Amino acid sequence: MTQNAAATAPAPAAPPVAEARSTGRLIGVDLARGLAVFGMYAAHVGPDPATAGGVRGFLMELAHGRSSALFAFLAGFSVVLMTGRRAPRTGRAGRQAVAKVVLRAVVLLVLGTALTMTGTPVEVILAFYGLYFLLVLPLYRLSARTLAEIAVVAALVLPQLLFLIVRAVYYDGALGGGSTGPLAWPRTGDGLVPLLFTGSYPALSWLPFVIAGMAVARLDLADTAVRIRLAATGAGLAVLGYGGSWFALHHLPGVAQALGRAGFPAGGTGTAWWSDVAGWPEEDTWGWLFVAAPHSETTLSIVANTGVAVAVLALCLLAADALPRFRRLAGPVIAVGSMSLTAYVLHIVAIRFLGGDELPQSTLVLLGFVVGICAFAALWTRFFRRGPLEALLQRTTKVADRVP
Repeated sequence: MTQNAAATAPAPAAPPVAEARSTGRLIGVDLARGLAVFGMYAAHVGPDPATAGGVRGFLMELAHGRSSALFAFLAGFSVVLMTGRRAPRTGRAGRQAVAKVVLRAVVLLVLGTALTMTGTPVEVILAFYGLYFLLVLPLYRLSARTLAEIAVVAALVLPQLLFLIVRAVYYDGALGGGSTGPLAWPRTGDGLVPLLFTGSYPALSWLPFVIAGMAVARLDLADTAVRIRLAATGAGLAVLGYGGSWFALHHLPGVAQALGRAGFPAGGTGTAWWSDVAGWPEEDTWGWLFVAAPHSETTLSIVANTGVAVAVLALCLLAADALPRFRRLAGPVIAVGSMSLTAYVLHIVAIRFLGGDELPQSTLVLLGFVVGICAFAALWTRFFRRGPLEALLQRTTKVADRVP
């Protein structure tokens, strides 16, 4: 924003309303990032939703899976921001932008792998995040419509492909046959196999989130009508995904029975249509494709969680623009969102040094993490434009400016 202002110095200043709308748009994205960070905190150090119960347990269930999906969705937003949001950069500027994305992806891959190697009990998303950047980069010049169409096709096709691949490499084509065949891979392997197929955030089923984020980033998010349509679209997708799963688990012939034969609790008719608390089947089964629980890696799960991510972003944009008092109250959350990489890494390091698996998951611990990062972010942003890791990452990728 500062560079644009400098480039148009002779022109009269923008009217206050336009400036506020632009500022609100950026602040809304940071607000959504901050909420995603808090959701990850809740999933990692908050009370177990299976035992918490009540409103507290419900909120913890909402955080599980949906916050990481929002994180992935905003990764696509970041790719478009780096390569030109409304108009993709071309020529030398385009090549430099691509190089910066590649460098950032490599740093995230290395950082995520390093954090995982520390033995932290958390499934670190950063290495997956870096791979997402590399895989979607060829799409950065596409329009919002084309990106949305690709996201839809990916959501329809990739989960089924992942199911078949995992079925082949784990079971060698036999339901519940064990990983003993010639095509079987170990479940605890390292490298590209978990990043692509078997990890907690496999690229094959998480790319639709990223591509959907790219599509939304292409839109005119300063337009209130666009924001309202996004909020309605997000709500519709959430209803379609979760509602479709509920209907399939309760009324589609054979689905509940297939899950029941695989050892799924209550034949999958409990909370599997929206919550990870429902558990997992003991064996491979086609019935799993109709579950919409977060981390189920199914089409219905992707549709529902993409809807939640779109709605959250749209509501954050609307609130940050239309409610100045709310924006001031949400200042600490926005500050955390402006340094989401730092906030994420700090909580992984804190978990590791506070005992790892021995650290109790409780409301008190979660509040300590949230208050601590809010205080740090609010203080840091009073003196610095970027978070510490964000500034280091920005300096690291400046080498891309030498690309001819």
